[in-house]
Amino acid sequence: MKVTDHIKKAAGLTQFTFEILPPLKGQNIQSIYESIDPLMDFNPPFIDVTYHREEYVYKELSNGLLEKHVIRKRPGTVGICAALQHKYNVDAIPHILCGGFTKEDTENFLIDLDFLGIDNVVALRGDAIKSETYFKPHKDGHTFANELVNQVQELNKGYYLDEEILNTSKTDFCIGVSGYPEKHMEAPSLESDIHFLKKKIEAGANYIVTQMFFDNQKYFEFVDKCKEAGINVPIIPGLKPFATLKQLNAIPQRFHVDLPEALIKSVIKCKDNSAIRQVGVEWCIQQSNELKAAGVPFLHYYSMGKSDNIKAVAEAVF
Repeated sequence: MKVTDHIKKAAGLTQFTFEILPPLKGQNIQSIYESIDPLMDFNPPFIDVTYHREEYVYKELSNGLLEKHVIRKRPGTVGICAALQHKYNVDAIPHILCGGFTKEDTENFLIDLDFLGIDNVVALRGDAIKSETYFKPHKDGHTFANELVNQVQELNKGYYLDEEILNTSKTDFCIGVSGYPEKHMEAPSLESDIHFLKKKIEAGANYIVTQMFFDNQKYFEFVDKCKEAGINVPIIPGLKPFATLKQLNAIPQRFHVDLPEALIKSVIKCKDNSAIRQVGVEWCIQQSNELKAAGVPFLHYYSMGKSDNIKAVAEAVF
């Protein structure tokens, strides 16, 4: 079922959803099941599965020269989506990226998803890999997410890259895209970021999922600015319970979001990560209750492979 249909079916009730990472290469899917099982009691209508592109490492040879090696740290997004739908009878939503994909790769990826009965995708540009200073698209791929959204919509209309193909079947994907209440790190301003977000909607995106935030006011202001810009699709808030002292620096650095001063002070007072975890759970419960009272369609949690704190939040909210 499409995300937009799940919203209609819920008739105004806020639903619980979450996002998972594929396991590291060499690990099996059991670790995924172990993190998901405790969360299925809250009846998520869908589960997002991230996609991680290839990266490069350089190994020194005996002659002193460097040899380039391609590595995949977290393969398996399509297989995981198929397994989740089969095991849990839940909609699984794969992320698809511009980075590392040719347009032909994207088309074949979408065809596989369509064969598996997957109704939704989240279309993202993707981040620069560690060997890049700035994001670099594949020479035969897309540079921006709105171009990727457009390709998905073209396939929904039955238009394939090979125009000579006859009697084509149309796909019917519902398309999600990302939004940044505190702006994307590469955007010069929030207004310019929303300008380009609108291009993704105009290309055919059906809903927005936000980057994590820890101040609900940022989300509410973002929604208002989107409406002022003529963006009227559902905007799903993304949340993550704070968990460790290390995250005081890691979250602002990696995700380019601000931490409220009250949260920072509460974390600093804690004696250990167990106490910090409890602070993070309580903070996320407050966020969740306020957002739920505001009538958001979903509360979408970033699990990062951990589910115990998200379960604690869900038990208090749902």
